[in-house]
Amino acid sequence: MEVKLHDIGEGMTEAEIVHYFVQPGDAVVVDQPLVEVQTDKMTAELPAPANGTIEDVLVKVGETIKVGTTVLSMITTSQPTSAVSEEKESTIEQQWQAKTFRIEKRKQPILASPYTRKMAREQGVNIEEIKGTGPAGRIVDEDVYAYVQKEKESLLQENSPTQQVMKQEKEIHIIPFKGRRKQIAKKMKQSLHTIAHCSHFEEVDVTNVLQWKEQSKQAGKNVSLTAYFVKAVSLALKDYPIFNATLNEEKEQIEVQTSHHIGLATNTEEGVIVPVLKHVEHKSLLTIQAEMRALTEKALHHTLSREEITGGSFTISNVGPLQGSIGATPIIHHPQTGIMAFHKTKKRPAVVEDEIVIRSMMNVSMTFDHRVADGATAVQFTNRLVELIEHPNLLTLELV
Repeated sequence: MEVKLHDIGEGMTEAEIVHYFVQPGDAVVVDQPLVEVQTDKMTAELPAPANGTIEDVLVKVGETIKVGTTVLSMITTSQPTSAVSEEKESTIEQQWQAKTFRIEKRKQPILASPYTRKMAREQGVNIEEIKGTGPAGRIVDEDVYAYVQKEKESLLQENSPTQQVMKQEKEIHIIPFKGRRKQIAKKMKQSLHTIAHCSHFEEVDVTNVLQWKEQSKQAGKNVSLTAYFVKAVSLALKDYPIFNATLNEEKEQIEVQTSHHIGLATNTEEGVIVPVLKHVEHKSLLTIQAEMRALTEKALHHTLSREEITGGSFTISNVGPLQGSIGATPIIHHPQTGIMAFHKTKKRPAVVEDEIVIRSMMNVSMTFDHRVADGATAVQFTNRLVELIEHPNLLTLELV
């Protein structure tokens, strides 16, 4: 009896021979899987139409054949010796032709070569559990090797003495996701889902402002760099007020704030909190320093009032003192338009008047709402801020 590739539905015209479950000489029973084939839409098993013995395999693994091609031949248990036997065999053949094959349909067919499939079977791996890294998600040999190696490492780790000890202990430490942490997450999600974030970066030579700070300290006026940055941001906002605005989508208008209420991102044990320094445009550096220090102390001791954490129009984040960041893409404090981060200062070679000198350099990153402002304006705003920081004497010219 010939076992042929029949139309197994889905409008197929050809299929690839993936794997044989039997070899010549094997005894088989009716409905026993004989061969696995792969079409462009499904994988199917061709079962034995009757009891018997496999006589010959006619198509090699990996070959693609048309519907109607004989795949293998088999000798049935009862050889036809009369018209009755011939009629019985004819009946079996008709049943075989009309038989519904056991088909495993998948939403997305598994793409893999016959050799890769064989490799997976030899390793005892279910190929459906492997994620392909080849074109169109095709599973390649390396994917099988990686999967097997990962499983072995997992077993070794689970059975290691250290893991056995750890299993006796609590496997996870629960941190309640509530309170300030949950509120921070809520605000961050709202900001990212609402505002069209866009970030750009710049470097600043802070050598002169560090010298100015040291001179002020020697004169008995100890002012931090953060206080200077806050004032410089305020002066830059005076020239580019679009970044001191909020977008009112309901009224379809951009509302520019006339006062500079600068938020100060402050790291606490329970997460970042942003106290707001109000009316910076009217305050001196010494006043900014004193009020900023008071707000930071309140933030660390959780004593800020509602008035002191609301109403911000622009936010800054000075992560330089942490000595670990050279750049970031800060998330805007909704519904503000901009946020600027100041990163760590590091001495490195720089070109000044065509000479290489050692300067104290700092990176800054600016994130803005691209719905409200354009990139060119953001660059101009940052350039103005850099100018004020690199030339501290300009600050005095802006004070009224």
